[in-house]
Amino acid sequence: MTLTTTTHLNFRGNARAALEFYRSAFGGRLTITTYRDVGAPGDAPGADDVVFGQVEADNGFRVMAYDVPGVRNGSAATTGSTRRENGATITDQPFFVSVRGNGLDEVRACWEKLAEGASIVEPLAASAWSPGFGMLTDRFGVTWSIDVAAARDAA
Repeated sequence: MTLTTTTHLNFRGNARAALEFYRSAFGGRLTITTYRDVGAPGDAPGADDVVFGQVEADNGFRVMAYDVPGVRNGSAATTGSTRRENGATITDQPFFVSVRGNGLDEVRACWEKLAEGASIVEPLAASAWSPGFGMLTDRFGVTWSIDVAAARDAA
């Protein structure tokens, strides 16, 4: 058996814009199905909102998202605050999305796209555990932890 995990983000009316943004940052294929596509009346509120959305790239990146019915405030459903203080991450968010690449150039390209309109928690730079680490909360309210895989000694 093979298992994979995929982050599934819940939005309040802007899942389509977020998925398009993530595709611009990570590449890949965008799939969107609306509530209308699965039988909601065309004139119903939220009929064109996303019931199933996904970005999937050949480099292994995959994220899913949908619009929670009923509430539209243009943010992620789980927004909170995250900051760095005295070398520690202080947050009230239940999760971060973590993206790890093999090289700094690879993650820097993703970082630069995600950073457009973002709140930078920790700038992308070398850290004690990685040749490159950064954290930001994107313009949709999702916090990303971006890093470069550290070289490991063979045991």
